[in-house]
Amino acid sequence: MGNKLRFGIMSTAKIARNSMIPGILKSERCEAAAIASRDKKKAAEVAEQFDIPTAYGSYEELLDDPEIDAIYIPLPNHLHKPWSIKAIKAGKHVLCEKPAALNEVDVRQMVDAAREHKVVFAEAFMYRYHPKHARVRELIDRGEIGEIRGIHGSFTFNNAADKNNVRYSREMGGGSIYDVGCYPISAARMIYGMEPKAITAQASFSEDHDGVDMMAHGLLEFDNGLGLTFECGMWTYSRCCLEISGTEGRIELPSAFGWERMEDQAQILIHTAKGTREEKLGAHNHFALQADAMAAAVLDGVPLPFSPEDSIYNMRVIDACRESARTSTRIVIGQP
Repeated sequence: MGNKLRFGIMSTAKIARNSMIPGILKSERCEAAAIASRDKKKAAEVAEQFDIPTAYGSYEELLDDPEIDAIYIPLPNHLHKPWSIKAIKAGKHVLCEKPAALNEVDVRQMVDAAREHKVVFAEAFMYRYHPKHARVRELIDRGEIGEIRGIHGSFTFNNAADKNNVRYSREMGGGSIYDVGCYPISAARMIYGMEPKAITAQASFSEDHDGVDMMAHGLLEFDNGLGLTFECGMWTYSRCCLEISGTEGRIELPSAFGWERMEDQAQILIHTAKGTREEKLGAHNHFALQADAMAAAVLDGVPLPFSPEDSIYNMRVIDACRESARTSTRIVIGQP
């Protein structure tokens, strides 16, 4: 293994083409060394677009390539577990798109396999690598908004007209909770530094979209009277924000789970009795930062900022959220 982490991209999915491959190309310590698709022609086209040296017509060929160190998996949700485990058994490190799998049991098996084969496994919650979230932590720790009293998150978009999209297939792990609800859930766990104890969720299911949840609202209960209220949707006007309320103020992230492409775009708003203050940390590609964190873990042995267990715990909450939405009941969440 050289001084760069050599990624193999497993599929030509939109998020790979539009986000992760450009992120790898902008990273300091990674390279996109190969790409695979079940359609060799499509793999070759994307390889040419991004100057990726090798294109394969099957995922198995990618896993057999000894020049590949790590596999990025942006496949539909139901394929995350089988292909992650195949990659792990092939001795490859794995960066798997969120949600890591379809349930906690599957994620635990993926994490156990990575430990057994001594490879790095990471779930691709890219937003957490953006420096604005570390800055929010600093603001909270120094008492900028007093004591935290609650968090609200929204991640919604409207793509309902595209009925052939994998997001609208129950078998493939579709639904808004899996797709975007996982973001505010993971953010609240990150900010509070604890696991929730119960959830109540309500969802709107659409028979025109294979019965998946197209919109969901939830209340996550944490200790000390803290909570997360969130909304997630795929048939709703776009929002991507996070608000943290405290006794002395409020922190607002207008683009909490995206990244700002302009240097002068406000990333953090701090509202207090003194008024509103904007903070700008500059344009950072969090896909590139995520890739470099993976490289540091593989090449230098630097622990990832979020352990594989974090993926297990986040999936546990998602499981409870989906059960609550289906049954219209409050679900108590088991603790680690």
